[in-house]
Amino acid sequence: MGERVSLPGPSFNRSVKIESRAERLSSDGGALVLRECWERLGMFDWLSGRIVDVRDPNRITHPLSELLSTHLLMLGQGWTDQNDANALRDDPAFLIGRSEDRGVAPLMGKGTEESTRELASQATLSRLVEMLSCDRNRSVLEEALVVSAGRRVRAMRGHRLYNVTIDVDSLSIEVDGNQTGSAYNGYYRKQVYHPLMATLGDTGDIVGVSLRAGNVHTADGVLAFVLPIVERVEREVGVVAAVRVDAGMPDEEFCAGLEKAGKHYVARIRNNKSLDRLACPWEDRFLSGDLGPDGFRLDDGTCVFEAGTYQAGSWSRPRRVVLVMRQKPDELLPHYFWLLTSWSKEQIPAWRLLPIYRQRGTAEGYMGEMKDVLDPALSSTNRVKRHYQGKEIENKTAPRDAMAANAVLLLMNCLAYNMIHVVRVLLEKQTKEDWSLQRTRATVLKVATRFLVHSRRITVVIARSATRWWQGLWMRLASLRPPPCLARMA
Repeated sequence: MGERVSLPGPSFNRSVKIESRAERLSSDGGALVLRECWERLGMFDWLSGRIVDVRDPNRITHPLSELLSTHLLMLGQGWTDQNDANALRDDPAFLIGRSEDRGVAPLMGKGTEESTRELASQATLSRLVEMLSCDRNRSVLEEALVVSAGRRVRAMRGHRLYNVTIDVDSLSIEVDGNQTGSAYNGYYRKQVYHPLMATLGDTGDIVGVSLRAGNVHTADGVLAFVLPIVERVEREVGVVAAVRVDAGMPDEEFCAGLEKAGKHYVARIRNNKSLDRLACPWEDRFLSGDLGPDGFRLDDGTCVFEAGTYQAGSWSRPRRVVLVMRQKPDELLPHYFWLLTSWSKEQIPAWRLLPIYRQRGTAEGYMGEMKDVLDPALSSTNRVKRHYQGKEIENKTAPRDAMAANAVLLLMNCLAYNMIHVVRVLLEKQTKEDWSLQRTRATVLKVATRFLVHSRRITVVIARSATRWWQGLWMRLASLRPPPCLARMA
């Protein structure tokens, strides 16, 4: 398969020799697992069947389905920079994982066309992002987040959930340049984008993301962001969806909008002087130990009080609030905060509302994993291309919509998260223990792999350390079949 190249060995052990050989080796064997997960759910077919491909059919080398799978598999395996595509063009794990061909064709090519067994280059993937940046294609990617979550839930449970909670929060994504829309954010003290993200705290799937400028307020555009997601989630994942947010988001527009749509919510609201005065009589009850008929003490010592209604100055009407109070060790006065909700006390009493809100911490953990493990590189700019292969271009290209391109990159990272999350959930079912996204990637997906071609068969040899995970995982993947209605919709 090619010549051997000897490399200098380590000085600490002269018996160790290093050679480079032209063998089919990869450190990303998990790309096969990721492809199988979404193949079972029909997501690659779903995406390629809805994305509008505006390329000239006579000049297409890589089908749209292969471009989408290449980009998503690279992100899932930790290759966040599109420039990495050039170094991975002959990687056998990605060649097999992205290909629609059967047999040995993904590695050996078709006939004499060597280009058919190379991954798309960085330039091609960059053009893919630009093609996905139009409103129609971006809407498809947004819908794909909810569809992938719904298909995973139904494939594993056999049915939709009944009650599901959508957690909405903002997060910061730092950029290294002056990308369009990025700005210095005084809270984070960095040059950032400030996107909104929606996750299902009950299942761990990401169901929505919206890229925003770096200096917008936390609550900017929340209602317009969440209402379509609620509708999609109730169609794909659960029968009844509620919304859970933190203190920066519940304003009059948010509350009134959800109430008008008939959707329930629970939110924390910031303390103020009016709420401090309202808390005084409940604080006396807490300190005396006589909580009264409207007070409830939970197992961890936290007390919740059914505190009636409260109307802020900007609100159109009073709304139900619940007071949460707890005494910290070695402190004289209790700490407290307020929960705002559209549920009545008959629907969800105060002692049940606090545990529901506390599950928000789990959702924040999922959001943090997406940011830390996927580490989205939102580096698209609107610079005009002036040179190609060292020569100046006579007809310079029009500037690209960098904000839309970065929105696509963020959406693709979230789709890659959902792809890895399928593996994570299967591993948790297999081992009966919690798995982080980082552990899933490092232990199961970043696997040393060798590919052997024998006649019409490819043998994949993995490191022994991953055997016990892969053995159980592939058995569970074999039973991961979406309901028949999903197969027809693929």
